Amino acid sequence: MEIALIVIAIVVAIAAISIAEPFLVPVVAGTLLSYTLQPLVTLLERVHVPRIAGAGFVLLMLVALMSAAIYAIRDDVNDAVAKMPVAARKVRQVAAEAARGPAGPVSNIKAVAVELDRAASEATGKAPAAQAQAATPGVTGQIQAWFARQSAQALTVIMQVLVAMLLSYFLLVAGDTFRRKMTKLAGASLARRRVTVEVLNDIDGQIQRYMATMLITNLLIAVTTWGGLALVGVPNAGMWGAVTGVLHVIPYAGSVIAAGLVATSVFVDTGAWGDAMIAAAVVIGIAEAIGMGFNTWLQGRAARMNPVAVFVGVLFFGWIWGGWGLVLGMPILAVLKSIADRVESMAPVSELLGT
Repeated sequence: MEIALIVIAIVVAIAAISIAEPFLVPVVAGTLLSYTLQPLVTLLERVHVPRIAGAGFVLLMLVALMSAAIYAIRDDVNDAVAKMPVAARKVRQVAAEAARGPAGPVSNIKAVAVELDRAASEATGKAPAAQAQAATPGVTGQIQAWFARQSAQALTVIMQVLVAMLLSYFLLVAGDTFRRKMTKLAGASLARRRVTVEVLNDIDGQIQRYMATMLITNLLIAVTTWGGLALVGVPNAGMWGAVTGVLHVIPYAGSVIAAGLVATSVFVDTGAWGDAMIAAAVVIGIAEAIGMGFNTWLQGRAARMNPVAVFVGVLFFGWIWGGWGLVLGMPILAVLKSIADRVESMAPVSELLGT
């Protein structure tokens, strides 16, 4: 009975976390951002800059840096967008050549499906579903619908980022107020308050170390990928370096996605699979060398977490929250480990996540 209740509670908690994604994602992202920017605001406060002004200045500088990075690669982005019609034409030519070639496994499976559909129609006396196939939108309609869905999702992400930055501003302005309230809520016991302060300090340090490590690693990957792709003659190397650095925020899968995008772009541009594979190898090689080597060493010193548990945990949050879960999963696990290290009843969780 106890095991059944625990399983039911876990399922209900997972469902609640998934349903509450629109609320929880901005809250978690804003809290992590406030922890990351806290040292800068504190430094400005030491030179007699009020927190309300310092917090606004730091967030404005963050937005300015992101805008400057986008402005720096604007020419590469415009060039890539201008090549999209040519890329679509080459994709059409490749598809036409593949259609004229010998039938492959996919074509044979489709033929089998068509024959089975005809056999079922003859057995039931109904005409094949030609009308349903005719009602299926063409490629142009499907692309337009895809862009419409992606535009709506992009607008949702932008709104979540704005809400997270607003929450981060309020937390930065509040300073130690939230920390003092959490200490009071821990109870009147001095031991509980001491544990609460230790947990909060540990969470503060864990998040700041993780964010600093991620920033250094992603900047190194972006700059090195830019240089590596430019060395092998890949067009728009600056844009692809920035894309690789941004996608590396997503643990494990980000580098693979970046390599696939770069390889596809090179193949469409040159039509040579060899050049595409070389470009993908450059991206993967740099990501592995810096991300799996240098970053693993830094993360091991910073978080002291078990890579297997982290991988499973990131997959779990990715399943729950999608892209946001892949980005926020690692910091959430670091916070969970900080709490588990100080709470005796959560010792199994600390043992599971620890190295």
